[in-house]
Amino acid sequence: MSAREIFSGGVAVITGAGAGIGAGLARYASQLGMTVVLVDVNAEAIAGLREEIDAAGGAATDVVCDVRDAAAMQELADDVCRNLGPVRLLVNNAGIEQFGYLWDTPVSNWQRVVDINISGVFHGIRAFLPKMMATDAPAWVWNLSSIGGVAVVPLQAPYIMSKHAVLALTECLHLEVRSAGHDHHLHVQAVLPGAVVSSIFESAGGVDTGDTGAAEGQRTAMLDIKAEAMDPLAAAEVVFDQAAEGRFYLLTQPDYVGSAMAERARVLSNQEAPRLRTERRFDPAKN
Repeated sequence: MSAREIFSGGVAVITGAGAGIGAGLARYASQLGMTVVLVDVNAEAIAGLREEIDAAGGAATDVVCDVRDAAAMQELADDVCRNLGPVRLLVNNAGIEQFGYLWDTPVSNWQRVVDINISGVFHGIRAFLPKMMATDAPAWVWNLSSIGGVAVVPLQAPYIMSKHAVLALTECLHLEVRSAGHDHHLHVQAVLPGAVVSSIFESAGGVDTGDTGAAEGQRTAMLDIKAEAMDPLAAAEVVFDQAAEGRFYLLTQPDYVGSAMAERARVLSNQEAPRLRTERRFDPAKN
């Protein structure tokens, strides 16, 4: 079945919908015929997106909600189910970046990454999944990891750590849903975007003390990558198509992200130490 046949109706809840791939997923879900709940802390951004979707003939509602707040997420789930009906697609997408050496990173910045990128996903799962399982109707849960979830990158340790955590959490959740007997209707999938156009690098945290130059140099490097990044709507189309095929790992750029996954598997299999991109791989036959 095609993505349009599978996702042609029902309610989609998308956190971090104000920009980047979250906004792309929201636009595409609306184009497929879903009623989209736009969740973000940026009220202006999601209000503008709601107006855009409404003008295009779609149906959307915008809700200002902080994914760090477990009670607020539970209230959101209760309100959506009461006012709009069962949720067919939950997208735990909200996330932030952080640049700088780990020892220079402010404690508050570290905690913010953990609270949004990891706990935010947990709060979404805990608030919505019991309701989605109770309906016994087909439903999907997408947790946003990243190509960073299968890579190691210096000067971005909090973000990379968080995306590894989300990937592991999603893999475990997939098994738990099967173990609990809900896999016949509830599909848990991990989304691993490569470079997709967003404002995440501009809004990323930095460091106030220590090597501020290194932190900002990494930000600049990531902004250079953004110049070649994928359009969010195009990325969303790929994700929906792969989800419709029943894949577990949903990759916005299958070759690019897939090669990172293969490299990660190779490094772990060979038990190699992490190395910088500029470093030569150690070959015992030549050393």
